[in-house]
Amino acid sequence: MKKIIGLILLTCIIGTLVGCSNSATDAKEKHDSSKIQVVVSFNPLKEFAQAVGKDKIEVTTVVPEGVEPHDFEPKIKDMENITKADLFVYTGFGMESWVDKTLTAIDDKNLVVVNSSTGIDPIKNQGEEIEEHGQYDPHIWLSLKESKIQTKNIKDALVKADPTNKVFYEKNFQEFSGKLDKLYNEYIVKFEGLQNKNFVTGHAAFGYLCRDFGLKQNSVEDVFSGGEPTPQKIKELVELSKKNKIKVIFMEELASPRVSETLATEVGASVQKIYTIESNEDKKTYIESMEDNLSNIYNSLKK
Repeated sequence: MKKIIGLILLTCIIGTLVGCSNSATDAKEKHDSSKIQVVVSFNPLKEFAQAVGKDKIEVTTVVPEGVEPHDFEPKIKDMENITKADLFVYTGFGMESWVDKTLTAIDDKNLVVVNSSTGIDPIKNQGEEIEEHGQYDPHIWLSLKESKIQTKNIKDALVKADPTNKVFYEKNFQEFSGKLDKLYNEYIVKFEGLQNKNFVTGHAAFGYLCRDFGLKQNSVEDVFSGGEPTPQKIKELVELSKKNKIKVIFMEELASPRVSETLATEVGASVQKIYTIESNEDKKTYIESMEDNLSNIYNSLKK
């Protein structure tokens, strides 16, 4: 009797595994097309991939619009989308805490995995942030120089996955890279001419942008926009804002506005939006969003 029960259980397990295997195969076949299937973790990587791949690729984003990428957990559908993909692109430096676990569960040897932070010199986190989130600040896409490296990593992966269209991908990368360089060259000259390099944000997401242009961000919340600031922190920001005659407190879409608004009232400043580009904010492209950010920061620092 025990042997019969054991045989039944073994048959059920095998049937389940075969069923899962067939389902995954069927799902992959349904998504087969003439286009390279690319899955990216969230919005800026989608823009970089589309800039290079254009009509040769189809891009799916894992993290939904308006959702904070730090706190996201993938669902079964997201796992299926990654399984069906030719390329999976993520930011790196701990931005997507779920990636390692997800890729281990998928274990698809045909999937080209792209860590877009490869080759980038990271900014180190400080204090408690290291214990909670890892060693490095992951907001690399908010740098024109680092986003160029990210886009190159995506281009190289597309060439690997689709070598027949190498010239097409190389041409598109050079075109997008030229736009990044043009914007950088315009603002490096502008920022060099300023005496005050301090600006105030709600969320410390702009470390790499500051490194590009010799600026300094002073933020209400930390790199991962977690927790309420201490009274001492608010006092320091008030003193810094008054000393540097800060005219604008910048606020991000996915960060709490309350403290930023209170700080602005305290120092007689206005509150202005700044783009983190984690979502497709105001339907602007990456270049348009970065141009707005740089223009608004520069204008807030001019005397």
